[in-house]
Amino acid sequence: MHDDLIARAKAWLAEDPDAETRDELAELIDAGDTQELSARFSGTLQFGTAGLRGELGAGPMRMNRSVVIRAAAGLAAYLKKNGQRGGLVVVGYDARHKSADFARDTAAVMTGAGLRAAVLPRPLPTPVLAYAIRHLGAVAGVEVTASHNPPRDNGYKVYLGDGSQIVPPADAEIAAEIDAIASLNDVPRPDAGWETLDDRVLDAYLARTDAVLAPGSPRTARTVYTAMHGVGKDVLLAAFARAGFPEPVLVAEQAEPDPDFPTVAFPNPEEPGAMDLAFAQAHATDPDLVIANDPDADRCAVAVRDGGAWRMLRGDEVGALLAAHLVRRGATGVFAESIVSSSLLGRIAEKAGLPYEETLTGFKWIARVEGLRYGYEEALGYCVDPEGVRDKDGITAALLITELASQLKEEGRTLLDLLDDLAVEHGLHATDQLSVRVQDLSVITDAMRRLREQPPTELAGLAVTKAEDLTRGTDRLPPTDGLRYTLDGARVIVRPSGTEPKLKCYLEVVVPVAAHAKLPAAHAHAAKLLSALKRDLSAAAGL
Repeated sequence: MHDDLIARAKAWLAEDPDAETRDELAELIDAGDTQELSARFSGTLQFGTAGLRGELGAGPMRMNRSVVIRAAAGLAAYLKKNGQRGGLVVVGYDARHKSADFARDTAAVMTGAGLRAAVLPRPLPTPVLAYAIRHLGAVAGVEVTASHNPPRDNGYKVYLGDGSQIVPPADAEIAAEIDAIASLNDVPRPDAGWETLDDRVLDAYLARTDAVLAPGSPRTARTVYTAMHGVGKDVLLAAFARAGFPEPVLVAEQAEPDPDFPTVAFPNPEEPGAMDLAFAQAHATDPDLVIANDPDADRCAVAVRDGGAWRMLRGDEVGALLAAHLVRRGATGVFAESIVSSSLLGRIAEKAGLPYEETLTGFKWIARVEGLRYGYEEALGYCVDPEGVRDKDGITAALLITELASQLKEEGRTLLDLLDDLAVEHGLHATDQLSVRVQDLSVITDAMRRLREQPPTELAGLAVTKAEDLTRGTDRLPPTDGLRYTLDGARVIVRPSGTEPKLKCYLEVVVPVAAHAKLPAAHAHAAKLLSALKRDLSAAAGL
């Protein structure tokens, strides 16, 4: 075993084009560090519907140039097999460690395979890449990003020519082509031949951002903005300036791209502490709302003043606010969300007489809904301009929520007032998450098996009226690894995360509210139910 491991590591080392990872691997081989080598050579990073994502480092279980070159070659082979010979592939990248290298390698592989490649001019938000694919008539797009993962990670996201992320069976077909690559020496990588785009694509994207706002709408809301050490700042500021909003006050410590994300433990607005600097800035400048993007700016977080403190709105709250705003503006078309998002969207759509669709988790599914006008997911992802960007877009979502805040401000109201109105109209839809991060993936497998073998019959004192194993699919959904429990006045979904070592449980309770005066009691009751759901679900799953 030991000899075989060293032989595999040496074979990998001989092909590695990157001096940094070569040195790293050579040291491990020289030190005979079989534990670390085993971890890196226990398999290969799996190419799935999120593409690739993992920790940077040497070896097939890490993100590095060798892995990326193979992924690019597999994608190129898949495109050629599917009649896209000579087609254009657009490549975008964020400001993480190695992102620019991975983007350049991808362009070189596409060029060497006889496709055309074009790389965005610098690190830019993921939605700009998603926009560029359709704008330039590309057959595919690649975004090098690990979104809101820890600093040591990077990733590789693949879109096809419709401008939305890959779904099965394309992911498995691309993975098979990647597996078929015997040696990196078989992959031609010329030093030139691809195009580096200028700012015209970005200008075209920015010109479209205007289209999400209503002509002549109020533009008075003042914002504090954090880019969370990512690539959102310049594009967001340009979009806000074009729209005529007051210039956002920046959280200076997090405004510029920094791959080490020095001020946050996790560069995700949802993580505890990530918004502390933004809230400090808000206390100092008293804006109408706080807006945050994640590092690749495809997500948008919103915080509001609630009494004396600043509070982050849940993704489901922002999702409902944007929906209500679009309905009021007379939007037509399908409203869609993933199954783990609040059922409130369905009620808003139904009351407005609009079609509504539920999809599996992930924008790759939401973006594919026929006739989509608006789609959102509870993890801070909103698609408010599906004709322009078939993916979540944290820049246009920020514009739209700021327009709504401006309109309410003119009426002497706030986003919280509108949320209260929605609760009285449709019932208070309160959501929460039980999210368990694990070192050992078997914890997740065991929990899922336990819930399948002994499904709960009641949670938080509410009877489970329906238990669905989503691996079988439903009449509306393809199969996925998940469980859904419908309760009397509540809903629970349990699924392993597709991008992180986490088990995620999505909880929702619906409490009828007779009048605004009854809201405080409804909130208290909902909070009690959610905490009981968490407790009982943890016990049932053996967590």
